[in-house]
Amino acid sequence: MSHGASVCCWPRLYTDASIIRSLASLDGSFSSSRAAIARLDRAIIVAGAAGEGRLDLILTLIRRIQTEFLSYTRDSFRTFSSRQMGDMLRLPPSNIPLKSSLHRIPALDPPPSFMAFQTTFNRSPLVLYKYASSWPAINEHPWSSASYLRFIAGPARMVPVEVGADYRADDWTQQLMNWDDFLSTLELNDYDLPTNLATPTAIGSKKVLYLAQHNLFTQFPDLRRDIVIPDYVYSCPQPPSDYPQYKPPGNDEQLVINGWLGPRGTISPAHTDPYFNIYVQIVGRKTIWLAPPYVSEYMYAFDKNDVQAHDSSNPASNKANPLTSNTSRVDVFTTVKDDDSPRRFPAFWTNVVPHAISTTLEPGDLLFIPPGWWHAMRADETSFSVSMWF
Repeated sequence: MSHGASVCCWPRLYTDASIIRSLASLDGSFSSSRAAIARLDRAIIVAGAAGEGRLDLILTLIRRIQTEFLSYTRDSFRTFSSRQMGDMLRLPPSNIPLKSSLHRIPALDPPPSFMAFQTTFNRSPLVLYKYASSWPAINEHPWSSASYLRFIAGPARMVPVEVGADYRADDWTQQLMNWDDFLSTLELNDYDLPTNLATPTAIGSKKVLYLAQHNLFTQFPDLRRDIVIPDYVYSCPQPPSDYPQYKPPGNDEQLVINGWLGPRGTISPAHTDPYFNIYVQIVGRKTIWLAPPYVSEYMYAFDKNDVQAHDSSNPASNKANPLTSNTSRVDVFTTVKDDDSPRRFPAFWTNVVPHAISTTLEPGDLLFIPPGWWHAMRADETSFSVSMWF
């Protein structure tokens, strides 16, 4: 057996073993039912439910266990509008502009046609305000509703979360946790927070939890019906001149859709991705910072020397990962007056800031980012976003 074939076999073996063990240990009790569902979710998260038909089988088994042993019924949820629930508590917009950006991201109104995007508007970032404001995820199936998000998953589901607001931190790590428990840490509509979690980003010794870059739609396929995939992702754009190494994702759809859900204060530090990206804000506000590929040499990205010099006791810390060569050490969201960033990273402030652009996305806004562009995100309140790599 070749090495490649053996590598492919392990995820399938893990998947099949998880299915068999879940069924074998199921005795109809509450605890065994929850354990079986958690094990099946791990097969999706860890192994991608490898094997023909395995994902559909796992999702069917999870729903059967929920229905037969955990008293879950889809008839128990009444479709409602977010307007019936009232708007989320909105924080006042910050009057402090980003020190690291001098310009706003260009916006188009009306949105470009498919042909215009394919030929003209896929070379630089742009914002389409309120493009997705009619999506079910914002209206009749509001993702701002914790009740809806609990219902769409059913009981006892598990999801992967990042522990820590910034993956560059030494104490950053990852873990699997119960979906309902994760939702309870967020300021969402119709969810009463426990008194000890009233401020999720300042909860003492408790860490910020962030579901980041996860294909949530594989686990909860009903959520995909709540969004409308823009035609732009099927435009088959040519590699940009400033990023000639571009290739589309290698899956059958040539499209990767990820969810991003977390509290106020979560940060994706400045980094680059190899794909075109359509990024849609569904819940809450998020501040976005961008810079073009030609400023890369001034971004102070982590490199091999940084990795070797980094003495971290935490092997999960991303500063110990050489793949972070696409991540900047500069905090582009700094607002502290006595910050020493200009002294530590002078080339950034001289050569990047004059070309950097930024904006704040509201629910329904769409952002387009070409491959190779540096981008950073900061959640200004509880935020749910969707990225589409193509």
